[in-house]
Amino acid sequence: MYTHETQIRVRYGEVDMMGYLYYGYYSFYYEQARVETMRSLGISYKKMEELGFMLPVRDLNIHFIKPAYYDDVVRIKTMITKMPMVRHDFSYEMYNQNDELINKAVTTLVYIDKVSRKPVSCPAFVQELLKPYLER
Repeated sequence: MYTHETQIRVRYGEVDMMGYLYYGYYSFYYEQARVETMRSLGISYKKMEELGFMLPVRDLNIHFIKPAYYDDVVRIKTMITKMPMVRHDFSYEMYNQNDELINKAVTTLVYIDKVSRKPVSCPAFVQELLKPYLER
């Protein structure tokens, strides 16, 4: 399993009238965590697109446990637990500053060809970078 952690401070404009992080912003937070996770492996989304690959989100599943509030610093643990093929799954756990689990999510992305917009296999260089963490 490959894991990476990202911290994000909840901004005032991201909270609702109750002072909670608005539910729609969780997907942005998970996207930022996913991008930083890939970057930590040496893979930037910019480079992927230059090489002709895109990664649209196919599925997003979120489980809300407790709210995040304005000015909280949340920690997002992003996990890759299986080798991507055409689909690439990311699991997330979000913690508040008291180290309490407040949210869990899973996204499934699909590798597609930038020109044809058809699904393709995960690039070999991505699998090679993940191999030490996912194969025993």
